[in-house]
Amino acid sequence: MSFKQHSRQYDLVVFGVTGYTGKFVAEHITTHFPTDLKWAIAGRSAAKLQNVIDECKALNPDRQSPEIEICSLNHTELGALAKKTFAFITTVGPFSLYGEYAFKACAEAGTHYFDCTGEAVWHSSMIEKYEAVARATGACLFPQSAMESATSDLITFAMASRIKTEFSAPIGDVIVEVHEIRGAPSGGTLATVLSLCDAFHWKEIAKSHVPYNMSPIPNPKKTPKPSLLSKLTGLYPVHNLGLLATSLTSGTNSAVVHRTWGLFNQEPSLQKQSYGPNFTYREFAKVKNPVRGVVMHYSFMIGRLLILFCPPFRKMLRKFVSQPGEGPSKEDQAKEYVQFQGLATPDIQLKTGKQVWAKAEYAGGNYGLTALLVSQAACTILQDDIKLPGGVYTPACLGQGYVDRTGEAGFKIETMVIDA
Repeated sequence: MSFKQHSRQYDLVVFGVTGYTGKFVAEHITTHFPTDLKWAIAGRSAAKLQNVIDECKALNPDRQSPEIEICSLNHTELGALAKKTFAFITTVGPFSLYGEYAFKACAEAGTHYFDCTGEAVWHSSMIEKYEAVARATGACLFPQSAMESATSDLITFAMASRIKTEFSAPIGDVIVEVHEIRGAPSGGTLATVLSLCDAFHWKEIAKSHVPYNMSPIPNPKKTPKPSLLSKLTGLYPVHNLGLLATSLTSGTNSAVVHRTWGLFNQEPSLQKQSYGPNFTYREFAKVKNPVRGVVMHYSFMIGRLLILFCPPFRKMLRKFVSQPGEGPSKEDQAKEYVQFQGLATPDIQLKTGKQVWAKAEYAGGNYGLTALLVSQAACTILQDDIKLPGGVYTPACLGQGYVDRTGEAGFKIETMVIDA
């Protein structure tokens, strides 16, 4: 499929390719995108950028190499760069410290934007600051379009689509669980967690994880309340999924899925994909036994409290975590694997006794998955007729074309109807 015609110099610019995650993005584009892509890689060091080009050339000698754009983290240079390209990917984080420069530049330039952050509180602040600007310029901005939170968003979208096909019904309760994850975080991921608490007040962070806080419209439907035992232990036994427990990423992923619900109801071009008025979403992690689940739950709780409210603890952690730019070797990445499972209930008066189950999996490294998701999101807007007027959107707003592309690239989602 060919790329859209436009008047910009580049189809795509990738900012931050000399970092750990950025290199994976450059490599994915090199090995998966059509060779007629007009693209550039951007950063501060021409020598480091050329090294990335040389490494990518070895992966695909037939591809035309990207141009080099020298650009620093400031509004003037990023503003000029954003005007040169139709789409823009940035991996320069922590986004709470460095992300606004590119976000603002793309919103003002009418440039379509994608990033790999998982920082819902930063995402929320960008909506408040720049959604009106993006609507005026026509820029479609897609924060959190990678491992967090495109995975949860696309699984939910896939289950909703299956329910509409099978039952001609909206969707009710949705549960997604991190079923298996083998892999270590990079230094940039760890730095993000620590920096987030320096950049935002804990009340802002907590507010961004409140259900439907990032939705453009309110939803009076309340998420099912946990039992007293679940509150005390963090354990959630769910029929057809097994024993689940507290998930570290549930807050930030839920924020995006809930925003999707609101956008699907608000935007005329997305209303045919509406999940329905009684939609609820919860996210957990799979555990092998109750003891492990309880330990994980209280470890998360205590760790979160220490990181949020104890600056000396954050300072101590920085001495022990890997530094930004560092991460698992490619050999270790090749051994990594992630799987998610989900369960969705049709919202119909006549109970069918049926549910939709989903499995999504990827083999080959969590940062390879991040690169796949954010790159294929950009490819979708470069090739498909996405009828969005401009604003801050979520990955699922890219529709079935995006799901299909991620599947072809290795993020496989399957759904089936099962007995409830």
